[in-house]
Amino acid sequence: MSDLKQKILAMVEDDLADIEAALKQNLNPYLDLVSKTANHILFNGGKRLRPLLMVLSARICGYKENYDKTFSTIFEYLHAASLLHDDLVDEATLRRGKPVANAIWSNSIAVLVGDFLLARSLSIATKTGIPKVIKVIAETTEGMSQGEIHQLMRKGNLDLSEAEYIEVIRNKTAVLFQGACHIGALIADALKDKEIALSEYGLNFGIAFQMTDDLLDYTSDTSVLGKEVGADLREGKLTLPVIYSLKNASPEDRIVMERIIKNNDFSVQEFETLIQMMKKYGGISYTENLAAEYVKNAKDVLSVFNPSKTRKILEDIADYTLVREL
Repeated sequence: MSDLKQKILAMVEDDLADIEAALKQNLNPYLDLVSKTANHILFNGGKRLRPLLMVLSARICGYKENYDKTFSTIFEYLHAASLLHDDLVDEATLRRGKPVANAIWSNSIAVLVGDFLLARSLSIATKTGIPKVIKVIAETTEGMSQGEIHQLMRKGNLDLSEAEYIEVIRNKTAVLFQGACHIGALIADALKDKEIALSEYGLNFGIAFQMTDDLLDYTSDTSVLGKEVGADLREGKLTLPVIYSLKNASPEDRIVMERIIKNNDFSVQEFETLIQMMKKYGGISYTENLAAEYVKNAKDVLSVFNPSKTRKILEDIADYTLVREL
């Protein structure tokens, strides 16, 4: 895992440095408080995957201009805005190992700075001069919002199905990756088959990414994860490892699992019991295997492109999402 990560970082080092610079140059807040709050969420350990995927998607389609890094900031600002709002909705305490923004400032400030970042992303999108880009960004933002609302509506419901879970993560997470890859193709004026392929790559990658992220709640620890272990469960979020295990558990074990899940103040020992039951009933392995299928789908659609360094990076990034630790 470490070797693959270092291999990817070595190949995209310059891109990441340029993206980091563009994020600072294009933020342009008018108030110091907005700057401090935005910097707290933007420059606190983010992986820059979304803007990086946009840059790589444009490159694999032959983009030769100098605005890809600027346009890529759209997706990091959108992502940061969603995190500020999500932490409020989820009543989270940690984000990337540090206190959430609303704990440092206030709920009102976190909401409004999230709104600012959303508006900033839309403002930058208009500079592309491509109407379809604006349409994709609007649809992406709408999808993300609906995904979060859907998840909130089903909070704590033990009858959440796998199909409904997939629909939630498709909207709340995968559509942003999909949008990033799609717009990379659009700014490069790519042929339709390549535009579709990159959109599908982003969607499949994003679903696998969220499944892996959901697994980390049960396979990692707070120091690595950057948030409280078991946070999803305490927030009433049923993810695939739990959904699958509940479906396949014996009646007796399901009663035990439901009792733990319904108690948002469960103990460390109870959480460990739940993890053992998820292993027993295959919830963890099932999620790992399904995420691997989505990664394979993501890599397969890249066959429309000739072998190249950029294609290999996109394939390696897809593979890495299955073995990452945070």
